[in-house]
Amino acid sequence: MPVIIPKNLPATEILQNENIFVMQEARAKSQDIRPLNIAIVNLMPTKIETETQLLRLLGNTPLQIQVDFIHMSTHKSKNISENHLETFYKNFTEIKHKKYDGMIITGAPVETMHFNDVDYWNELASILDFAKTNVYSTLFICWGAQAALYHYYNIDKIALDEKMFGVFKHKIINSRPIVRGFDDIFFAPHSRHTTWDRDILENSKDIEIVASSDTAGAYILVSNDNKFIFVSGHSEYDPYVLDREYKRDKNLGININIPYNYYPDDNVNLKPEVKWRSHANLLFSNWLNYHVYQEVPF
Repeated sequence: MPVIIPKNLPATEILQNENIFVMQEARAKSQDIRPLNIAIVNLMPTKIETETQLLRLLGNTPLQIQVDFIHMSTHKSKNISENHLETFYKNFTEIKHKKYDGMIITGAPVETMHFNDVDYWNELASILDFAKTNVYSTLFICWGAQAALYHYYNIDKIALDEKMFGVFKHKIINSRPIVRGFDDIFFAPHSRHTTWDRDILENSKDIEIVASSDTAGAYILVSNDNKFIFVSGHSEYDPYVLDREYKRDKNLGININIPYNYYPDDNVNLKPEVKWRSHANLLFSNWLNYHVYQEVPF
């Protein structure tokens, strides 16, 4: 079934070329189907790229999905045009009286800052409070997951000695619906400078570690009421995101390691090996099915 997206969204052509079923709003309104209403709070500077990545995964399920993109009105985006935001995005004021079946809050390149120093923190905190009352289930990604754990449970992030950067092995720690069908060992990309204290996570009465990596740490966490899914990595990444990030930083003279377990033989001139695509699709379809569709009472 399709993802319903606005007319002329840049992701449309890319997704159609990949045979992802997308539908414009005019056609969707002619069908007698209530789609799942999903809000995507896109905090990434590369908004069009992130839109495409997330819609690609949301469009790979049997469910019809209506998407609202949300941006931070208290932050000036430098990498996207105002016209794009005005055409395809809403701000919190415009949606604060709505209810959503699901919400996704993305990562953001602000993880080395304290949460309260992020210029849109108060606005994001309002959205996090909104998610508790107006959303059935929320999926938090990378810094979005860190922000949510801090806001809800006062669990702070801690700095790593070096960047967690590459594609890492993970395993299931506790069987929950979000990991149904996962292989015993599965892969996911990470790109971050911070992590969580494992002891604090394990002693928390509010959350459970569901999947983890010996190298990258806790990966998927679930709140005890099943409303919140926290993911520390980036299963949504397309094949070349880590490649672009690595080469960008090298060109800027930043000391950065080659992404772990990403290029064949660590040869940066070879095509990266994608090991996480099937896991990514299963993660998002499990979230939509078990945490959104089956929980919404109408």
